[in-house]
Amino acid sequence: MPSAGMRRVWLTLLGWGIALIIFFPILWMVLTGFKTEAEAIADPSLIFTPTLESYVAVQARADYFKFAMNSVVVAFGSTLLALLIAIPAAYAMAFLPTRRTKATLLWMLSTKMLPPVGVLVPIYLIFRDLGLLDTRSGLIIVYTLMNLPIVVWMLYTFFKDLPRDILEAGRMDGASTFQEVVYLLLPLTLPGIASTGLLSVILSWNEAFWSLNLTSSNAAPLTAYIASFSSPEGLFWAKLSAASTMAIAPILIFGWLTQKQMVRGLTFGAVK
Repeated sequence: MPSAGMRRVWLTLLGWGIALIIFFPILWMVLTGFKTEAEAIADPSLIFTPTLESYVAVQARADYFKFAMNSVVVAFGSTLLALLIAIPAAYAMAFLPTRRTKATLLWMLSTKMLPPVGVLVPIYLIFRDLGLLDTRSGLIIVYTLMNLPIVVWMLYTFFKDLPRDILEAGRMDGASTFQEVVYLLLPLTLPGIASTGLLSVILSWNEAFWSLNLTSSNAAPLTAYIASFSSPEGLFWAKLSAASTMAIAPILIFGWLTQKQMVRGLTFGAVK
């Protein structure tokens, strides 16, 4: 018993130590945002007199709420569109598989290995000709395509864990395919769908490459907002930290509030 108790204490301390190491850069960024530019460069200490000077300067330079609204619309819009496409696709692959199903899944996942810069030029030209540059709808399309392989894979694994007997019972009672999906499949796999949606929102919120290359002002999300504080004159650390804190605060709060749902969804079907 004493050895088991000590092991538990050491594991707890190790867990807290790893968590602090991971969280420390975020803490440093938050604290730097409350310093002046001179203090941010010359004084690395954690004890200082806080000021809102950097936050006032950041808000005066650009409308934070406009960028934040773009991030919200694009992140949740792309997630909704990805789920609408992925649910029927994952259903077909899980319950109506063919000999090409596994190859299709592997091909979808392999597209995530392609560097985004490799397809930047064709996508940019297509968006230019279609008038989708610097639009929310353009970013929603790109983010949907970016996250679709992961969304399909996750939903496929959740659907595969569902006993076929339940769906077959519904089919025997006369349920159509649509009714089978809506009234049986979705309610039973809701935790998995929720965790998949949450992950897609986080990935879309943090995406920077496409937002920087496909937007300029009208549809620019918070990732572009942060990048605007990098200039040829150098990096303004205090203002950059303040802007970064304002950009990540909503998604950190969102992740904190939904962590139980995400963990529950990611472990869905793990214990039979």
